[in-house]
Amino acid sequence: MNSNFFQTSIEYLKGVGPNRADLLKKELGIFTFQDLANLFPNRYLDRTQFYKISQLERTNAEVQIIGKIIQIKTVSQKNRKRLIAKFEDDSGIMELVWFKGHKWIKENLKLNISYVIFGKTNWFNGTYSMPHPEMETLKNYEKSLRPAMQPVYPSTELLSSRGISNRVLYNLMENLYSESQNYIVETLPKNILETFKLLSKKEALRNIHFPQNQHLLSRAQYRLKFEEFFYIQLQLIRKNLLHKAKIKGYPFSEIGDNFNLFYKNYLPFKLTNAQKRVIKEIRFDLGSFAQMNRLLQGDVGSGKTIVALMSALIAIDNGFQACLMAPTEILSVQHYNGLVELCKYLNISIYILTGSTKTSDRKKIHEKLENGEINLLIGTHALLEDKVKFRNLGLAIIDEQHRFGVAQRSKLWHKNTLPPHILVMTATPIPRTLAMSIYGDLDISIIDELPPGRKEIKTVHRFDANRLRVFKFIRDEISKGRQVYIVYPLIQESEALDYKDLMDGFESISREFHKPTYQISIVHGKMKAKDKEFEMNRFLKGETQIMVATTVIEVGVNVPNASVMIIESAERFGLSQLHQLRGRVGRGADQSYCVLMTSHKLSENAKTRIKTMVKTSDGFEIAEVDLKLRGPGDLMGTQQSGVLNLRIADIVKDHDILNIARNAAIDILKSDPSLSLSENLPVKMTYIQLAKYKNIWNFIS
Repeated sequence: MNSNFFQTSIEYLKGVGPNRADLLKKELGIFTFQDLANLFPNRYLDRTQFYKISQLERTNAEVQIIGKIIQIKTVSQKNRKRLIAKFEDDSGIMELVWFKGHKWIKENLKLNISYVIFGKTNWFNGTYSMPHPEMETLKNYEKSLRPAMQPVYPSTELLSSRGISNRVLYNLMENLYSESQNYIVETLPKNILETFKLLSKKEALRNIHFPQNQHLLSRAQYRLKFEEFFYIQLQLIRKNLLHKAKIKGYPFSEIGDNFNLFYKNYLPFKLTNAQKRVIKEIRFDLGSFAQMNRLLQGDVGSGKTIVALMSALIAIDNGFQACLMAPTEILSVQHYNGLVELCKYLNISIYILTGSTKTSDRKKIHEKLENGEINLLIGTHALLEDKVKFRNLGLAIIDEQHRFGVAQRSKLWHKNTLPPHILVMTATPIPRTLAMSIYGDLDISIIDELPPGRKEIKTVHRFDANRLRVFKFIRDEISKGRQVYIVYPLIQESEALDYKDLMDGFESISREFHKPTYQISIVHGKMKAKDKEFEMNRFLKGETQIMVATTVIEVGVNVPNASVMIIESAERFGLSQLHQLRGRVGRGADQSYCVLMTSHKLSENAKTRIKTMVKTSDGFEIAEVDLKLRGPGDLMGTQQSGVLNLRIADIVKDHDILNIARNAAIDILKSDPSLSLSENLPVKMTYIQLAKYKNIWNFIS
């Protein structure tokens, strides 16, 4: 599109003016001609068929009729009046009814002129009536651009109450279309249009707003969805390529003693093929001269920590330091203990730095870090403090990266002259389509198989009425020496209620499992950090058999002896939360179980979530179902919602188009990375305009 024309402020469009412009800006985010052109209809009314009055049925459906008004009268009824017009065609008579705006309507209605009317019909006292019909003269109807498929645009209550109806929006679109004919510029290259048989930009815009039939509407939608995905992917992929070309990283050419010694002698288990593949991908990145920027996805228990450690060993063998940052103190401590144990025979120094590290210890750590005595530092947000200075940080590993903001992550970049290599890890599987759109600028590695010997967690659904049977099952498991989690929901808005649920649950469990036979820990958000830590440690050491908790234990706690997860009010949890909680068990050699407790009243969505959990333990399959249920915005939170505010495409429904558009973007950038070839001029110009007017970069990881 010609940028100057389409960047004109909306108030200068015929039919808008300052007052309407303010409403359109506030309610629909329409500031410019381009914003209006990109206000795509929600749905379409099929105006291809005309009915005769004699063909009407009592369906309350929307119909369209051609006829004439033969009589107009005002009828008074109690406190209100209504305007009634008799309307006839060659097959019968019906009534048109207005309850408001009588004077203006009466003045504008003409007798014995052909009108096209459209609306819902009612049947009353042997006659059909149509309240507040849409109507225009047949002469105007035939003259106008009005298509057979009539668009219905997004609206709000305020717009409707201020008289900006669908008809008004439609008329504004007509005005814009008639003014913009000479300014619509093609945004895709000729070879892409031909390869994918796409409509031109001009045809697509005409047929999205004024479609002549279903087929052309479908082609217009496809073209515009393709274009939207194409430019998001082009920006993400180009950003990745530019990043690699511009931002140099330390080349780790050595695969040295620590790595080899650990791999040959101290690996606690045989690596899976997926782990081997991912380590190879990371080794390749670290050996190149570009800075690594990689996302490592792996389900709960898939062995991401070993991959992280082996990546850190490569950095250490090349004379650099590494750090691992986790979102909570509990998780940091767990990483620290686990890595110290794994590296006990290696000659490397590992330290931990968190909010509760003593001041005297902090000073020592700061000194050792600056003089290079520390090889691997593990910690929380404390690693981001300005006082924390590395001698030569070569690799930064970020665990559960969605818990850290972009600004926080970038602080790690500035700890060195050259930025360190970055490995971000998540145990929340992200559907492929979403990963392509949100993390398309990162290289993605996936560990998609569990270590051998891991038994699948048996998941069952039980209603509250079966509670006594569940208690018996808990007793049986504890008698075998196992431990049990019982988790209650935590929803911020109803904190008081959640706390009450938890305490009521704790009391009933204490009555059922009384001392001294059973010991119970309790952990919730209102406790002090040190009290939480104390209770977690009691459970970890096996001093308590049951841990009653809110979702604070969702991430991180690793208790191999815990084999049962009971989730209370499971219908109140999202799918990814249920999956994360289930991943807290199944970490030892014993068969583990997850019991989803619910009431009998379940919504359709809740039923789908519970069924999915019982059916599969594949995190990626679960994430796909979650994406369909919740949509991309909810799934990723608000942080990346900018990328997902799509105008017409839908990541879930249109994933096939996304794949095709992404591959097309990759092909263009492979053959013409700088978009300098003449045939790619439309792409280059559109790309520049997007960067100028719609700053997508802010939203990207």
